[in-house]
Amino acid sequence: MNREQTYQQAIELLKQLIATPSFSKEEQGTAKVLFDFFSTLNIPAEQIGNNVIVRNLHFDENKSTILLNSHHDTIKPNSGYSLDPFEPIEKGGKLFGLGSNDAGGALVSLIMTLLHFYDHQLPYNLMLIASAEEEISGKGGIESVLAQVPNCELALVGEPTEMNMAVAEKGLMVLDCYVKGESGHAARDLGDNAIYKAVPDIEWFKTFQFEKVSSHLGPVKMTVTQINSGTQHNVIPDACHFVVDVRSTDTYSNQELLDIIQSKVSCEVVARSTRLNPSNLPTDHPISKLADELKIKKFGSPTLSDQALIPFPSFKMGPGKSERSHTADEYIFLHEIDEGIAGYTKLLEAFFNQSTRL
Repeated sequence: MNREQTYQQAIELLKQLIATPSFSKEEQGTAKVLFDFFSTLNIPAEQIGNNVIVRNLHFDENKSTILLNSHHDTIKPNSGYSLDPFEPIEKGGKLFGLGSNDAGGALVSLIMTLLHFYDHQLPYNLMLIASAEEEISGKGGIESVLAQVPNCELALVGEPTEMNMAVAEKGLMVLDCYVKGESGHAARDLGDNAIYKAVPDIEWFKTFQFEKVSSHLGPVKMTVTQINSGTQHNVIPDACHFVVDVRSTDTYSNQELLDIIQSKVSCEVVARSTRLNPSNLPTDHPISKLADELKIKKFGSPTLSDQALIPFPSFKMGPGKSERSHTADEYIFLHEIDEGIAGYTKLLEAFFNQSTRL
């Protein structure tokens, strides 16, 4: 197919995905759309849960693998929508619809890129995983199928970045902090107020600066976002619970941050999970150097993606703009999808050629 035919095929597939509700953990419909799409092309696909996996024709487990990943689940539409979120509408050079920008545009662009290389003899395997549960970092998503990826050299995670390369991404850790006091009557000098005991630790979370600062992501950010204490106005509270949102950077793992935090505060600190770690692409990785040659802008991303669960070298890149994600009347420019397919194809062709020369 020529470029125009490939572009039109991508748009039609994206319209089918938009028209099919695919909330996290409810992606059966879009999984079927994707599975059927490959079936009509006589390309074998595998479905594990709601994750759809496709391998290039000459897949050889003795080779290293390049993983192409994006997700087909969406959040639920917010109350600000003026358009039907499940009706794909072309207007003013844009395609409107839930999931068009996050991350349908990237997903169909990666699919067309796989089709471009599908029957080529390549120095690497290509594997596409259209993952589920990305919006909730669910355990039935990318994490559940990573064992299917042999000898992974690199993962390209498709998310809206205006085709710039996110070489680092912040991680997330949510902390539950508990302070114990002793109850008493508020009118008397009795008891030990748990709220007052919590204040020094809350202030510490507000002011503490970790020693290492990421070149792409800046400092680790900690924010107290919830607090709960007390039963009624005249009883000194004997317990205080507060929640801290921690945005980790590639200078520390989540576990390292947790160990430091627990050593610095007096309250009990429990992490809900440490699995959503920060990500980064090593500066000496060939794809990073290639991006410089191709004048692809690099940056650090504050938003979370499936990259947080991928243990291989990875980067995030795709058509669309991050700021449009999760907004009412979500859209992607039609030309962005054409440029996404061309950009992905150009980058991988250059990477394969570079690998062949080495």
